[in-house]
Amino acid sequence: MYNIINSRNIVLSFIFLLSTFLLGCTNAGNEASESEKENENILTVAWPRDIGELNPHVYNPSQLFAQSMVYEPLVSYGDGGKLKPQLAESWEISKDGKEYTFHLRKDVKFSDGTSFNAKIVKKNFDTILNHMDLHSWLGFLSKISSTEVIDENTFKMTLTEPYYPTIQELAVVRPVRFLGEAGFPKSGDTSKGVVKAVGTGPWILEEYKKDEYAIFKRNNKYWGQPPSVEKIQVKIIPDAGTRELAFEKGEIDLIYGEGMISLDSFKQLESTGKYKTSISEPVATRQLVMNSAREKLSDQRVRQALQYGFNKEAMVKGITSGLEEPADHILPENLPYTSDIDVKPIQYDVEKAKSLLDEAGWKLPKGKTVREKDGKPLDLDLMYNSAETIQKAMAETLQSEWAAIGVKLNIVPVELAVQVQRFKDNDFDINFFSNYGPPYDPHTFINVVAKEGFGFNEAISAYPNKAELMKQIARVPQTTDETERQHLYATILASLQVQGAIVPVSYLKRTAIYQKNVTNFTFPANRDEHPFTGISIKQ
Repeated sequence: MYNIINSRNIVLSFIFLLSTFLLGCTNAGNEASESEKENENILTVAWPRDIGELNPHVYNPSQLFAQSMVYEPLVSYGDGGKLKPQLAESWEISKDGKEYTFHLRKDVKFSDGTSFNAKIVKKNFDTILNHMDLHSWLGFLSKISSTEVIDENTFKMTLTEPYYPTIQELAVVRPVRFLGEAGFPKSGDTSKGVVKAVGTGPWILEEYKKDEYAIFKRNNKYWGQPPSVEKIQVKIIPDAGTRELAFEKGEIDLIYGEGMISLDSFKQLESTGKYKTSISEPVATRQLVMNSAREKLSDQRVRQALQYGFNKEAMVKGITSGLEEPADHILPENLPYTSDIDVKPIQYDVEKAKSLLDEAGWKLPKGKTVREKDGKPLDLDLMYNSAETIQKAMAETLQSEWAAIGVKLNIVPVELAVQVQRFKDNDFDINFFSNYGPPYDPHTFINVVAKEGFGFNEAISAYPNKAELMKQIARVPQTTDETERQHLYATILASLQVQGAIVPVSYLKRTAIYQKNVTNFTFPANRDEHPFTGISIKQ
C-alpha cells in the first residue's frame, strides 16, 4: 500500500521531526508558518477522515475527493449532466449501442512522465473486470464482453447488450480511473494495493501521515489547465467543532462538502461578514419512503394523507435554516431527464389529510387521539439515522404534526448500518433516504428501485402498476432512442411519486465557507469530484 512515511524507521522519523521543526510546523501536522504558507501558495482544507490508500480501483475508506485529485476518467460530468471529453478527446457509439470507440488525448503523461495510451487503458479495465465481485454495482462493467487496443491512441469496448448510461458511468470517481504502469504491483492485482499513486490528474501526493495530514503538490506534467495554487494541505480533523474553531483561528482556508459543518454554524459564521460562503445546486433529494408492503400503508389514501398532514415548507426552512429547499420532485430537476416530470406537488392541508384517512376507514373514536380501524390503532414507526441531526429534527416535527391528524408516529433512532440493513430487509414502516446524485442518477436510482433486496422494490409492492413499472425500468437502459428514453423516465418518476410511497422532502446541497483571500471557488457538477483546480489565493 501507498505510504510515504514509514513510522517504523527511526532514522526517517528523526529526520522528519527535525525538518518540521526547522520549517516551523506545529504538532497538529506539517503546517507551514504563515509567511512560508503565503510564499508557497498553499490552500489548507479540513476533512473528517483519513484520505485512505490512493488506489483508483478500491472503495472505503479511500476518500473520493482525494482519488479524484490524482486520477482521471475518460469522460467527465458537467453542469446539467453534460458529458464532456477528459482523457478521451472523443468517442463513437455503434448504431446498435454495443460498441464504444474512444479516441484518447495524445499529449497526456502520467505524473512519472510515462505516456497515457490505449494499452494502459486496457490494463486498467482488465484488472477491474477481474474483480467484478467488487464492482458489480456499476451497471456497464458487467456488460463488457471485450476490451481492445486498436492503436496507440484508440481503445474499443464492446458490450453484450445496449446500455445507454455507459458514458455517464465512466465519469464516476471510482473504479474506472487510470493508474500508471509503475503503480501496478507485480501480480497486476490492484485490489490488494498499489505500489505508488501514479495518475494523470492535476495533483501528486507529496507527503502523508495517516490520520493527521496529507499534502498534495501541483502536477507540473498535467496536460490540462494547471492548478492556480501550488499545494493543497488536507488536515484530518474528525470533530466538527474542532474544524470550525481551526477555521475561525485562520488555520483552515476552506471547509466544504456535505455535513462538514453544521448548518447553524455555517449561518452563524456567514452572519459575521468575515468569510465567503457558497451553496451548491441540489445534489440529491431527501426522501421519506413509506413501505406500502405494510398493511397500514398499503392504501394510497393513507400515504397521501400523511403528505397533506405536514407543513413541508415550514419544516425544511426551520430545520435547515433555509439552506435546503422544499422538494417538489423525488429527484432534483437539474439531473438529466428530470426536468419534464408532470407531477402536481401536494400542499399542506390538514382537513384534506383528515378526509382521506376517514375515506380509508381510519376513524377517530370519541375521546381518543389516535385513529383506529377494525380495532387497530394507526401507529407507525419512522426509522432515522441517530447520527443525523436533521433527520432527528424532521422526525420529531413529523411526530408532532401527524399527531394532529390522529396518527401516532414512533420515532426510532438507529445507527446508519442498521438503517441501511433494515431498509434492504424491508423491516420498516417509514424511512429516510436520499438518492445518489450526479453523476449516478437518474438511472442508478431507478435501477435500485427495481432491484429486489434494496428496499424500494418491496416498498412499492402495493402499486397496482408495479409489474408495468418494472418493465419500463428494464427498458430504459436498453433504448437507443432519446425521445423514448425521456418519455420512459417521465412516466416512471411521475408514477413512483404520485402513488405516494416515495415522498420528496428537501433538496440536499453542499456548503462551502472560506477565508476572504480564497477566490474562484466553484462546486464541481460531479458530487464526488474535488473542487481545487480553479481556486486561487490572493497574496
